[in-house]
Formats: sequence, C-alpha cells, structure tokens
Amino acid sequence: MNERWPGQPAELDEPEDSEVEEELEDEPPPGEVELPQLRTPDDEDQHAYGELDIPDDVNLIEGEPDGTRRGVAIVAARFNGEITNKLLESALAELGEAGVRREAITIMPVPGAFELPLAAMALAKTRRFACVVALGCIVRGETPHFEFIASEAASGLQLAALETGVPVAFGVLTVDMIEQAEARVSKGAEAARTALEMADAFAQLRASASR
Repeated sequence: MNERWPGQPAELDEPEDSEVEEELEDEPPPGEVELPQLRTPDDEDQHAYGELDIPDDVNLIEGEPDGTRRGVAIVAARFNGEITNKLLESALAELGEAGVRREAITIMPVPGAFELPLAAMALAKTRRFACVVALGCIVRGETPHFEFIASEAASGLQLAALETGVPVAFGVLTVDMIEQAEARVSKGAEAARTALEMADAFAQLRASASR
C-alpha cells in the first residue's frame, strides 16, 4: 500500500502499460472477494441513471442534504495527506453550502485508513453528531496489503453505522495510482451530501414514529 505522509515526494514509479493490463486481467484467488473498482470515465455507459419513481399514494420518508442545526463529525486519515486534504476541502465546502455552521463541525485526524472505523464508532457513540463523514485514500501497492486495508475500512465503517444507528458516509478513495485519486477528490463532497441526507431521513423517521 503506497500511503505517503504529508510532505513526502509525490513522484510515483508508474508501471509499464503491459504490467497494468496483466494486473487488471488477474482473477482473484478462489474464495477471495474482489473489491469493486472506482468508476472511470470509460465506465459511464455501464450505469443506468435516472430518478427513483415513488407512487403518490404511499408514505414517503426522504432525506435532504440540509445541515441547518446539525452537528457533523469528520474523521480523516493522515496517510496520503495530499489527497485527503483535497477530500476534506471538498467536504467542508459542501457542508457549508448545505448550511452547516463551522462551529458545528468537528474534525478528528487519525493515522491511516485502518483507524477510520474505530474513530467513526467513537464519534458516533457520543450522540453529539447527526452523522459522521470518513475521508481517506488508499493506493494499491505490490502486495495484498491494499485489499486488506480497503476491505477492513469499508466493513468497519459500515459496522460503526449499524451498531450506533448514526449515518457514517464512506469517503475513502481506493485507487491504483495517485492520478486516479486526484480526479476523484469530489468524493469528499459526495460523502458529505450522503451523510446529511441520511441524517435528515433518520430525523424524519424518528419524528414520524413518535407521533
């Protein structure tokens, strides 16, 4: 896993094209689950875009990315800080547009992506925050370490949300090279919107259940 501390040179030894093709064609070992790859511009035609059609004669609980009067926690990994800083900037800008006040935002840095779930769990358990946004970047290396870290980060963040009932948004990039991460830093804003929307939906659900 090519995680770099802030300030470390950004130059990477890019593999030859033939090596990249061979790596992408490799099948995962039997019993090993292959992690989904991030969408690239070439994948645009592989998605069925469109709005969800909800009948008018049913009860609807739908959240909006509205951050007014909501406390939001952000847990951010220090590894690959050059990318995480941009994810954080993107998330903060989105929270600001949604109406979240700066004093309502709490940021908790952690060493790396592996520590994100524990920090997210701890923040969610305080019940001080309507949602948690997890930000980080994991770059594939030459060993299986990448798969282990990416898988544990994803499952751990999901577990934090399931155990606490507090929405935890996944804003962690899992890429083959830094250039791919640079093109996807808007994932921070996407994670912030997702967290706020889920928090609003949960608030509506609690309100409807109490009536």
